[in-house]
Amino acid sequence: MRIEHIRQRLAELGAKPVHIQRMLRAWTHSQPLDAGPTRRGPALPQAVLEALPALSAELAGLAQVRSEHPGEDGSARLLVALGDGQTVESVLLPRDGLCVSSQVGCAVGCVFCMTGRDGLLRQVGSAEIVAQVVLARARRHVKKVVFMGMGEPAHNLDNVLEAIQLLGTEGGIGHKNLVFSTVGDRRVFERLPELVVKPALALSLHTSRADLRAELLPKAPRIDPDELVELGETYARATGYPIQYQWTLIEGINDSDEELDGIVRLLKGKYALMNMIPYNTIPDLPYRRPAWEKATAIARSLHQRGILTKLRNSAGQDVDGGCGQLRARAIAGETPVRFVR
Repeated sequence: MRIEHIRQRLAELGAKPVHIQRMLRAWTHSQPLDAGPTRRGPALPQAVLEALPALSAELAGLAQVRSEHPGEDGSARLLVALGDGQTVESVLLPRDGLCVSSQVGCAVGCVFCMTGRDGLLRQVGSAEIVAQVVLARARRHVKKVVFMGMGEPAHNLDNVLEAIQLLGTEGGIGHKNLVFSTVGDRRVFERLPELVVKPALALSLHTSRADLRAELLPKAPRIDPDELVELGETYARATGYPIQYQWTLIEGINDSDEELDGIVRLLKGKYALMNMIPYNTIPDLPYRRPAWEKATAIARSLHQRGILTKLRNSAGQDVDGGCGQLRARAIAGETPVRFVR
């Protein structure tokens, strides 16, 4: 379901724009659809009031928590069942953040990622994306949403942008606290500047070498790292938000001195932040997480060379919760950590 379908259905029931806005605001804040004092506008039409139980049930069925996996770092990974039984993952992050999924599976096929192993199964509708936020807000305060879960947001652009527009308006989330994460797609740099709600941008870099990038991200658009950074810099200067460059640090793959020199060459003087994330080891894949001491030394070295660098721990390390792992374990029939009833 798309958000536009909800708007159309309410309009057909006689809801005026002020009613639709108020009801979408209530929904995105995990409140009853008829929440809010009537002084904010005229009372809901009778036809809308009569349809509320069915509409509320339909929206509640868009996404439901199948299991919840709390981490020691204050995060919690949610295995979320969509209306057709497919599952995606959302992550409640420390400091009021939420990571949402935009696709069931992924077509990019990053060799180190569990999500892409089965390819793309289907798109997640804009209403299903927002429903993940609604679920999270029923559990805790959410003031930041990052599109870094399952899927490549650029491959589901219309639904993702529709969700971003709602979350940045009726959803009450600051524009720079909506983070669009992508491996890089020229359509992103064309569409995002046109939006009323302009999200912050996170670009998955992972390497400074075009040849290695093609190996690690075999189905990503062929954009040279130099061009990707230049496209990011243009967007950063236009919006006033620094680009967050994502670098999954993999032992023996992209942790060499040559790569560090490449990062400095690419990002020196740019309006940018490097997020260095040690790899979350996945069974059956040949990639390994580097020692924390080495990761710390790499981040320190980059910082000393003028690259603003944050060393981040992927949420859910202690529950083997790397993106796609919960879904894979559920399909395989393994017992989740804790069921939510």
